Amino acid sequence: MKIVVIGGTGLIGSNVVNRLGKSGHQAVPASPSKGVDTVTGVGVKEALRGADVVVDVSNSPSFADDDVMAFFRISTANLLGAAQSAGVGHYVALSVVGSGDLPESGYLKAKAAQEELIRSSGLPYTIVRATQFFEFAGGIADSATVDGVVRLSDGGVQPMAADDVAAATARAALDSPRNGALEVGGPEKFGLDQWIRTVLTARSDPREVVTDPQARYFGTLLGPDSLVPGPGAELAPTRLADWLARR
Repeated sequence: MKIVVIGGTGLIGSNVVNRLGKSGHQAVPASPSKGVDTVTGVGVKEALRGADVVVDVSNSPSFADDDVMAFFRISTANLLGAAQSAGVGHYVALSVVGSGDLPESGYLKAKAAQEELIRSSGLPYTIVRATQFFEFAGGIADSATVDGVVRLSDGGVQPMAADDVAAATARAALDSPRNGALEVGGPEKFGLDQWIRTVLTARSDPREVVTDPQARYFGTLLGPDSLVPGPGAELAPTRLADWLARR
């Protein structure tokens, strides 16, 4: 099969391309560096010509609320239109556990808008909703740091390795369309504060992590299970301690 991976040169996308290629498929990475810009539409129709599956793991270059909403609305509309014209048989998109349930987060609100565009497109589709990546721990800590102190909610999270996210996305691309969502998460549940504290300690990062239930996570308050996958989710094999040990 010809499988075009939008965002195919990034952290997840390059991994997905590699996995699909090793499985014997024609995996084509598409990104601005490859001449494919989903916002302007440049190169999109050409990239999707003859594609059996499109996998969208692209992300907004800016996480400002208006910017991220504009990115996912415009990019997804352009991709869906090109996929329909090309007769693509399966549209796979990577999203986030909690999308649609936390509208105070501009990023998650934008991902929910992306999902709705896909659902209403008429294309056969699968949405892979993943939890936070282990690799994002440092960025989360930085975003919550004020005067050298990391202030985070104790809301529940079930983070996973980016490698496991890529594996789940690649499997979804090779499976039949679900016309629905697949949730994937890590094998362990933590408080957000506990997870980040564990990672910073392992990295000998001296910042103190203070637990504050009212601390916002990218604009939203978290409940005990706001970012935890629901029943029936696919749980990845990599535990946090094993991922840290490999680092």
